[in-house]
Amino acid sequence: MENQQNHSKGIHIALWAVQVLLAAILVWSGCIKLLQPIEKLSAMWPWAGQVPAALVRLTGIIDLLAAVGLILPSLLRIQPGLTPMAAIGIIALMLCASIFHIIRGEASAIGINIFFAVLAAFVAWGRLTRARIKNGL
Repeated sequence: MENQQNHSKGIHIALWAVQVLLAAILVWSGCIKLLQPIEKLSAMWPWAGQVPAALVRLTGIIDLLAAVGLILPSLLRIQPGLTPMAAIGIIALMLCASIFHIIRGEASAIGINIFFAVLAAFVAWGRLTRARIKNGL
């Protein structure tokens, strides 16, 4: 029984570590997309200069909302079921980003999207599993 509690605590710590990592990356990405001029962004991400500026800014807002959804519900214990939903949303976001890059002939750029999707899948799985255990399901 004690081994199971240690395992559960280890998973809990790993979930928080992944959530914080993903949230930090999304906050960074969102802030850059919202605050940097498009010309500077396009030097880092060529696609940013080839799509409407409103789309770049919208993706920045989506990144920030995803970060908030990963952290606040679990941290504040208010509607913690929103955290796995945010993680699923991040999976969808990374799938869309991957498709966008593949269509543009940038398939070599999707590795990071896949990595973030896997991390988000771990968060979704872990938070849903913990909720089931907590509720005795």
